[in-house]
Amino acid sequence: MRGWLSIYLKGVFMGAADAVPGVSGGTIALITGIYERLVGAIAAFDPHVLADLPRAYDPEARGRIADLLREMDVAFLAVLGAGVVTAVVAVTGVILQVKESNPAMLYAFFFGLIAASAVALWGEVRLDAREEVIAAVVGFIVAFLVSGISASASVPHTPVVLFLAGALAISAMVLPGVSGSFLLILLGQYVFMSESLHGFIDAGVEFVRGGPFSAVTDPFVSVVSFVAGAAVGILTFARVVEWALSEHHQVTLTFLVALMVGALRLPAEEVLGAGGAWTPARVAAVLTAGLVGGFAVLLVDYYTDDLEYGGDPPTEPTPAPRND
Repeated sequence: MRGWLSIYLKGVFMGAADAVPGVSGGTIALITGIYERLVGAIAAFDPHVLADLPRAYDPEARGRIADLLREMDVAFLAVLGAGVVTAVVAVTGVILQVKESNPAMLYAFFFGLIAASAVALWGEVRLDAREEVIAAVVGFIVAFLVSGISASASVPHTPVVLFLAGALAISAMVLPGVSGSFLLILLGQYVFMSESLHGFIDAGVEFVRGGPFSAVTDPFVSVVSFVAGAAVGILTFARVVEWALSEHHQVTLTFLVALMVGALRLPAEEVLGAGGAWTPARVAAVLTAGLVGGFAVLLVDYYTDDLEYGGDPPTEPTPAPRND
């Protein structure tokens, strides 16, 4: 029981990191010694288990399903996932409250997080080859243009867009040094998905208490679209990104860092467009929020300086317990 509680708490730490733009849940998985097990469980997914599900009434099919689920370490993923979801709900709830009361401080905090992430990874970047320079220029331009569209609130929140956002975000969330929430910020879906998640939870609670089911529908569609994209992304895009970091490490990392730099346009425009009088006290508060965000990322980077971003993860110092 203590072992499963440990896994749950590690999921909580991962979820808290994943919910904050610029911080990587994959890095937390490395620090806590579960990254290899997490990647192994994801890689062990076998599509044949889906083919056997309709025949679960057959004892032989049930046996194959049970064997595949054990091989996929489903119990570990379920407990870890529960911790991640718990933290994501809690952290995004706080973030939404801050957005309502002081959006300038929130986006200044995000600016500090993302800028410090780019600084922390800059030492890994090389611009010696033409491919790396091209990757840097393309990454910056793409992020700068997309973040401009996102800042103007013209990005749609259709099921297709949310599906793609979920696939891309989860691909980043499982990789050390890459922030999934940062990609959601870049795509203009971070606040919307946070609001949809909490709207779905609140509407579900009200429905259980006798409220209308219609209130559940809209956030349900958004959440399901995002989760479906995440499920597909973790089995496809995540492997592609991991392969790119492994086989073309410098070019891929240069592209990712350039994305971070270009994406700073969005939080900067949100801070400047927050409205209200820019009194000395408000300017000081906004600057402090940015510095706190930057310091938080640099502190994490300092204590994880020996971790290899995007490379082979180190051997787990203390293997996570299993219930064999």
